[in-house]
Amino acid sequence: NKTRRCPLQDGSECGSARRASREWWLHVALLCVPLLAVYLHIPPPQLSPALNSWRTSGHFFTFRGNHIFYKESVGVVGSSDVLLLLHGFPTSSYDWYKIWDPLTQRFNRVIALDFLGFGFSHKPRPHRYSIFEQASVVETLVAHLGLSEQRINILSHDYGDTVALELLYRSDHNRSGHITINSLCLSNGGIFPETHYPRFLQKVLKDSGFISPVLTRLINFQFFSRGIKDVFGPYTQPTEAEFWDMWTGIRFNDGNLVMDSILQYINQRLKHRERWVGALTSTSTPLHMIYGPLDPVNPHPEFIQLYQKLVQRSTISVLDEHVSHYPQLEDPTGFFNAYLSFVNSF
Repeated sequence: NKTRRCPLQDGSECGSARRASREWWLHVALLCVPLLAVYLHIPPPQLSPALNSWRTSGHFFTFRGNHIFYKESVGVVGSSDVLLLLHGFPTSSYDWYKIWDPLTQRFNRVIALDFLGFGFSHKPRPHRYSIFEQASVVETLVAHLGLSEQRINILSHDYGDTVALELLYRSDHNRSGHITINSLCLSNGGIFPETHYPRFLQKVLKDSGFISPVLTRLINFQFFSRGIKDVFGPYTQPTEAEFWDMWTGIRFNDGNLVMDSILQYINQRLKHRERWVGALTSTSTPLHMIYGPLDPVNPHPEFIQLYQKLVQRSTISVLDEHVSHYPQLEDPTGFFNAYLSFVNSF
């Protein structure tokens, strides 16, 4: 066996080179640590004028010591119809801004909230977020507004669909404090675990245990916008400003740091499938589904075929083939017209 020799002239020069190399890497590490610390604590972006206007036109109520944001508009005079809007993950009530004004021309009161952990609402951590708690948040809001005796129309999307199904279960079983639901319209939510395909990042965040808190800090605007654009159609992509508004809502009150906790709702859907799908299939409440068929999370035709098979009492509106997971933002006119046809049909 040949003895490996230092390529330099003598051993002392070789040792010096090794020490210099180690010192260089040490300097790099010492430089990276503060840079990483700064990155992990990068301040949230400023609210855009549009997002700030949405916030300043809203109000807050208290749920178990947490401030919950909601927005309410009084619309048609002479009507008693109330509409409650339930948003999806990971965004906020601002998802409804494109159809807000048209809705106020049909309903007497239009109400939207940011769920606990979303948008402008408090985002406690550590906290065990659950669909059951979010349903209680909604019930508390309805009571806060003095609408407990009112029949409520619910229009929901994505995560909000599952909250709506828990509210439907409580209403149909006459649970204490329940909302009396006049009608329910769902849109592009993963209500069937067997036809729901979470995005890769969602699966990583919900299942990575102690690593998840680190990952939530590493998500930045570029990473977020690349991920969210995949659930919009190629011809219905958000503008740069709209991407920033979504991200700003997430970063507000450090919402990015609770995403892994909120994402446990995916596991909750599987665990409580019988309860929530059962509520959907057994209710006598008027039901409708508005569906963007290009949705990769709840893909066509698998999702809609199962829905038609299991929820035979429901009517369905399938929007244009280029519309994806956020139909109320991608095709607000088609979405609003589909919903208007539904609520005017009973």
